[in-house]
Amino acid sequence: MITLYITRHGETEWNNERRIQGWLDSSLTENGINNAISLGERLKETEFVAIFSSPSGRTKATTELICGDRDIPIINDENLKEINMGDWEGSTHTSIKEKYPLEYDAFWNAPHLFLRDGAETFEQTRERVRKVLNRIKKEYQSGNILIVTHSIVIKCLFSIFKDTSIDTLWGPPYIHDTSLTVVELTENGFRMVLEGDISHRESVNFT
Repeated sequence: MITLYITRHGETEWNNERRIQGWLDSSLTENGINNAISLGERLKETEFVAIFSSPSGRTKATTELICGDRDIPIINDENLKEINMGDWEGSTHTSIKEKYPLEYDAFWNAPHLFLRDGAETFEQTRERVRKVLNRIKKEYQSGNILIVTHSIVIKCLFSIFKDTSIDTLWGPPYIHDTSLTVVELTENGFRMVLEGDISHRESVNFT
């Protein structure tokens, strides 16, 4: 059986500044670094056959912090990149909401209707995320696999695991940075073991 351990990258500078990142990037904050180290400590006894990571800088940095000095194959898969937000990337949520109120509202409240030139739709993002699952099923028969990616990618994974529609994408749980989701790939589909857990962030105190 294949078991997926899925996490979001650590907190970044643009997260704190409330800027859309998408395919652009910003550095991990000290808090984001510490959270990734905490998750690595939590998973240190879990044997992984591979790590699949988005190739974005923030996810690669998170992967390295979780992995530490462990010798685990790391696959950077383009299909794990965050949703492409086009010319919104780098702008603050406040400025986007002011300039494009209807599209911004659709993004958060009717994701199945979100459409913007130069940006991906949620459905397009979900379809490339599905390719990652198909790749894993094809290349691995069993073992634990860590996936390090982004919030909307994880939301798309949830919609695949639970067979729900894009319009319900923003339902709970909230995907905090370095939150951990565990899913078993079974003959009958997917079994959710853990969803968006952040207990490792509360148990380690960095001073």
